[in-house]
Amino acid sequence: MAKAAILEEVGGLTIGEVELADPGPHEVLIDTKACGLCHSDLHFIEGSYPHPLPAIPGHEAAGVVRAVGSEVKTVKPGDHVVSCLSAFCGHCEFCVTGRMALCMGADTRRDQTQAPRITRSGGETVNQMLNLSAFCEQMLIHEHACVAIDKDMPLDRAAVIGCAVTTGAGAIFNACSVVPGEAVAVVGCGGVGLAAINAAKITGAGKVIAIDPLPEKRELAQTLGATHAVDAMADDAVEQVMKITGGGVHHAIEAVGRQASADLAVKILRRGGTATILGMMPLDCKVGLGAMDLLSGKKLQGAIMGMNHFPVDLPRLVDFYMRGLLDLDTIIAERIPLEKINEGFEKLKGGHSARSVVVFD
Repeated sequence: MAKAAILEEVGGLTIGEVELADPGPHEVLIDTKACGLCHSDLHFIEGSYPHPLPAIPGHEAAGVVRAVGSEVKTVKPGDHVVSCLSAFCGHCEFCVTGRMALCMGADTRRDQTQAPRITRSGGETVNQMLNLSAFCEQMLIHEHACVAIDKDMPLDRAAVIGCAVTTGAGAIFNACSVVPGEAVAVVGCGGVGLAAINAAKITGAGKVIAIDPLPEKRELAQTLGATHAVDAMADDAVEQVMKITGGGVHHAIEAVGRQASADLAVKILRRGGTATILGMMPLDCKVGLGAMDLLSGKKLQGAIMGMNHFPVDLPRLVDFYMRGLLDLDTIIAERIPLEKINEGFEKLKGGHSARSVVVFD
């Protein structure tokens, strides 16, 4: 039996016990060591994105492989791994054209004819969320949902690479291919935004502008490499960015998931600039480009999970941390036990601090 934080009904998590099946041919059983609290989890907990219940959320995790299925080639027992929610099949159109983050991952889940991966007393199915369900002492996942990393890497810091850093840094490196000297603005300085700012610094971006309503978040962003900070709620926020950059940014990254922040990202672009939306927006939201935006060559794109190639990207991000380039210590605000997970999410709603990470013994 494994202890888990279970979403029984919209509103909050309850601590309970579940049982994980034995690994199938391509599956990996992992002892979870750490899992970050992400806004995406909150969207499911609050019901703004629907999901079959009961379910175990959690998707930003790191742990140690306990057992592997008969066909597993990529990891072995004892390996330290980071999980990633964009599990890939390896043979669909998206995988073979190098856009693994777009893979629907059909072959990486158990189908209806197979026993569920997670159950609890009486054999009731507990739904696996995003292929992972990491708010649990153990995870049973497809081998293409995790990657082995350097064992010297601290697992609490490795966990945040699994979503926040893969998404934020991935947007800079993969989706935007930022060129040294270009101006980058990041709207929203939570875990994902801070990772994007840090990555923009690593790429040698010229001006890196942090845009957030909270002064403490703007200060954190400057620690991580922002050259300028702008209050998102200021009446002249757009004018400030235009003045700092001499006509707008080459890349605007939206890392909140709100209509106003997405619209702001479009407004601060220079001619030919690209706005990249990373946040999970309410399902009825629309972002657009006006006629003059189109005539001036502006672009708008989504970048799910930073358009990562995680088996390659994650070990590189670990290497960046080990070499002192990637600052994960500043991104983690606190480490909490599983029992305090609801308090952690309350803190996340307040928006005043960076990542909280659940640490398992």
